[in-house]
Amino acid sequence: MEELSKEDSLSLTKMIIGILESWGLNARQQHTLLAFSNKVPIRGMRRFQQDRAFPDEAELNSRVEHIVGIHHALHTTYPHNPAMGALWIKTSNKRFNNQSPIKLMLEEGTKGVERVRSHLDCAYDWQVNP
Repeated sequence: MEELSKEDSLSLTKMIIGILESWGLNARQQHTLLAFSNKVPIRGMRRFQQDRAFPDEAELNSRVEHIVGIHHALHTTYPHNPAMGALWIKTSNKRFNNQSPIKLMLEEGTKGVERVRSHLDCAYDWQVNP
């Protein structure tokens, strides 16, 4: 990921938190999905909504990239009803052994996030699975 200005980094952080909130994730789920270490307390998640940018960590940056990809793919799939993306994320799916995509991402970490993105975004899938 390219180096972002402080302002751009803060804007990206707020955008990601907004996406996760639109999916109905609470602070603990956001913390888990973003793979924060114990250095970032769950109660500290609120600061990311206000005035603090995400730390520059490889795992976190990777997950942020995938979350943006999932968000865009859901917007493409449901362009006229953004609420459908949040519903899809929380609904059990046969492709994921009748687990919801969010449960899969929370339980399997990066692998689960990549599986959900690959399912939604065929261009990404083709790129990683030629």
